[in-house]
Amino acid sequence: MPKDNDSLINDILNELANKSKDTPDNTNIASLQKDEEYSEDVPEVNDFSDNTTFFEPQKDEDEMFIENALETSEEALSEATDSPVFDEENNRKEKYNSERLNNEHHANRPVKKKKKKKQRNRLPGVLILTTLIFAISISLSLVIIAFGKDVLGIGKSETTQLVVIPEGASTQDISLILEREGIIKSPKCFQLFAKLGKKNNIYIAGEHFLRPNMAYETIIQNLTTNANANKEVVEVTFPEGITLVDASLKLEEEGVCSADEFMFYFNAGGFNFEFENKLNASTDLKFYRMEGFFFPDTYFFYKDMTPEEVCQKIYLNFDNKMTDERYAKMETLNLSLDDLVTFASVVQAEAPRFEDMKMVASVFWNRLNNPDTFPKLESDPTSKYANNVIKPHMDVYDNATIEAYDTYSSQGLPPGAICNPGIEAIDAVLAAIPSENFFFYANIDTKITYFAKTNEEHEANIAMVKQQYEDAEAAREAEENE
Repeated sequence: MPKDNDSLINDILNELANKSKDTPDNTNIASLQKDEEYSEDVPEVNDFSDNTTFFEPQKDEDEMFIENALETSEEALSEATDSPVFDEENNRKEKYNSERLNNEHHANRPVKKKKKKKQRNRLPGVLILTTLIFAISISLSLVIIAFGKDVLGIGKSETTQLVVIPEGASTQDISLILEREGIIKSPKCFQLFAKLGKKNNIYIAGEHFLRPNMAYETIIQNLTTNANANKEVVEVTFPEGITLVDASLKLEEEGVCSADEFMFYFNAGGFNFEFENKLNASTDLKFYRMEGFFFPDTYFFYKDMTPEEVCQKIYLNFDNKMTDERYAKMETLNLSLDDLVTFASVVQAEAPRFEDMKMVASVFWNRLNNPDTFPKLESDPTSKYANNVIKPHMDVYDNATIEAYDTYSSQGLPPGAICNPGIEAIDAVLAAIPSENFFFYANIDTKITYFAKTNEEHEANIAMVKQQYEDAEAAREAEENE
């Protein structure tokens, strides 16, 4: 078994110590003297070409001993270092040194203090989240309630409204029409309701009277069934120039609705038609607010209709007649809708023939544009309306209103229409053809109107027409006598 390093070194040192005890103190001196003596006995050799053999000086016993000891120690060290014990020891030392160096290295580095994590206050976040959830819940609840009210018609208007459904309209088309007319608020909700109902919804084209407070189910039922199938239809024709009072009496005579109720609802309005939004807010001195807006035409009613339904049919007709083109011309002439209808009603009452209407309108345009020379229109039909229509229907006599309608007393247009004009009279006013005429006079029998630039010409026309009347009367008397 090989010796360990410490015992091997100790043996070598002990042998050297024992050997040195047997050798005198002058060993080194004698050795040096011997070397000198030896070197003197050796002859000098300058040429190394011969085969002279050199002999190395012999080593003494001490040198030999040391060399042997060193060789022995090297072999022992080599054998020892190859042993597992030495390997384990070296590994242990290397590990120790490595750890020591690492510790020294880390000791020189500044020590980073670990930051303490701040504990977050989660209360604000919880409050925000709770508030958000609460707000969303309220919003959803309000939406559901709103849709529910729309589906059931809760809290909505009870006013009957006329809705026209075109041929071949789909559920989507109808939902948009109903929204536009103010019957429903959510087209998407209506479409979903109709789809979930799983009905074969075949909608009937034409006029339907609906109310916003109707439930979706009732609306669909009204649109898919002909509720008036068994009702008697009444055809009524209203001529151009008819007054509102006469029209209401005609409706009552035909069994459509009450005249008084019709007058009330027709003048009240508020059916959400486009033309209603263009009316003047002020109604000062206006006797019948909606005189002039009953469009003369042939209408088909059902017996015993409600007055609201009748009014809306007539409102719808007027609304359809007033096209965008007519509104554009009206604005170009700086006319309000009230003024246009009032102006047209005077033209309608004055001109018996359509071909004369534009020239009659031209005369009134010239007078309105020259108030200093012709401050008054001086239209006979306005005086008749004031005396024959307004006076008999006044609860309390108001002379200011009567004079305002009489254009022989007041300047400019009357405060309201004096009849219900047709589309020809309205277009005649909008045409505003230029002329130099300020007077006209019509023969009621022949329906011919004569125009004049000056008062003298006008007086001559009056005399001529009067003579025509006299001649016509004489001819009638002659026929009767034959």
